[in-house]
Amino acid sequence: MIGAIIGDIIGSQYERHNIKTTDFPLYSPKARFTDDTVLTIAIADLLLTLDANPNICYQHEAEILRRWVNKYPHRGYGGLFKQWAISISCPRPYNSWGNGAAMRVSPVGFFYATLEDTLKEAKYSAAITHNHPEGIKGAQATAAAIFLARMGESKKHIKQYIENNFNYNLSRRIIDIRPTYRFDVSCQGTVPESIIAFLESDDFESAIRIAISLGGDSDTIACITGGIAQAFYKEIDPKLIHYAMNKLPMDMIEIIEKFASATGWQYT
Repeated sequence: MIGAIIGDIIGSQYERHNIKTTDFPLYSPKARFTDDTVLTIAIADLLLTLDANPNICYQHEAEILRRWVNKYPHRGYGGLFKQWAISISCPRPYNSWGNGAAMRVSPVGFFYATLEDTLKEAKYSAAITHNHPEGIKGAQATAAAIFLARMGESKKHIKQYIENNFNYNLSRRIIDIRPTYRFDVSCQGTVPESIIAFLESDDFESAIRIAISLGGDSDTIACITGGIAQAFYKEIDPKLIHYAMNKLPMDMIEIIEKFASATGWQYT
């Protein structure tokens, strides 16, 4: 999931100041982790908790997400999600189709041994808040792409699987999407573009650059793309990892290290 976090951090400086080119500085002192990283960490924490205790209830799952949000409350959360997170009573999902379901799901794609389990948990991880069919679809498509990439499937196979099972049009080209693409917080307006950015990339860094160059919700697009690119390319420049880790507090680093140990994924 470190690939998703790197994408979020690098993309953070361009979310409100879009850049329509792949030629931009990667290492900015102004970049910071956003809600995408907080919730990615929260899902990783949830998966580790479920692994130790499979019978935890919805309320416990929700409280894990709410705990992380309340530790880092000013990171750009959507309005309805923020209300859900700070609710005094036990909150319920609010039928969202927003891209928050997809931006936080990357740990699911790295955690499970089968595609069936990956899709099942991606649905559950989304439905804690984003129980609209499009929210669930976006999370499942992202997690499936990560799982297939992690298993060594080709880009052609990944593209065909996502198109056939989620009805996303992945045959468009970045050069055609970029000029008119605008800020869009929906799964249906974010996830396909993020996957296309991965499909057109040559390595992890180029995937992040292409994703951010689309404009729109830059940190989230780069977060989604980054998780898939990490799974597919297997290698990330250590300087990028070091840069991102230096932006994170120790409690997040501890979850990353526990998750890496649980999954056998070396991030350094």
